[in-house]
Amino acid sequence: MADGLFLDKVEIWKGDALLVALNDTIQPGEVFSLMGPSGSGKSTLLAYLIGTLPSEFEARGRVILNGRDVTDLPTTDRRIGLLFQDDLLFPHMSVFDNLAFGLRPGGSRQDRRARVRQALEAIDLPGAEDRDPATLSGGQKARVSLMRMLLSEPEAVLLDEPFSKLDADLRDQIRTLVFSMATERALPVMMVTHEAADAQAAPGRILDISASG
Repeated sequence: MADGLFLDKVEIWKGDALLVALNDTIQPGEVFSLMGPSGSGKSTLLAYLIGTLPSEFEARGRVILNGRDVTDLPTTDRRIGLLFQDDLLFPHMSVFDNLAFGLRPGGSRQDRRARVRQALEAIDLPGAEDRDPATLSGGQKARVSLMRMLLSEPEAVLLDEPFSKLDADLRDQIRTLVFSMATERALPVMMVTHEAADAQAAPGRILDISASG
């Protein structure tokens, strides 16, 4: 089976109501945008893909990632990263510890520290290891959140309205960074949004479910 994120006849239901139906493959390096209003099932679909679907919903179909059926796997075994609109950094941890939390197990402490330092340089925050997340700007927090997710070495990325709380200038900057880092790593990306500008800025297809949602 080909690489990419394959949604094999995936349907999300709430009672007798079909919210979302997708049968498609998101190719490596593609950003697939799913547009629709609040309540249309966008975030619920992501919850199903990540393995955290609330009990009031029912899902059908399979989720295949790079030829591996992850439909029934625990969230931690799926190798799917998720980026929210909130940064969700741990306030009691330093920037270093937040990033180190994203690293997969293994390697020496020296190696892990070197990887975090390289990651900070990649997001233009060299020397920020010991900083308290509360001292970071909104854009800096967004960059650290992105890099923490990427350090977990996901095989696919989900974006849940990740730019909605940023002002216009910062939104363009972070959006470009997220898309470029994901596509450089040849990761299939699904973004859900109600903002047309975000979908239009993404390098990939757009599916608008407003009419059906």
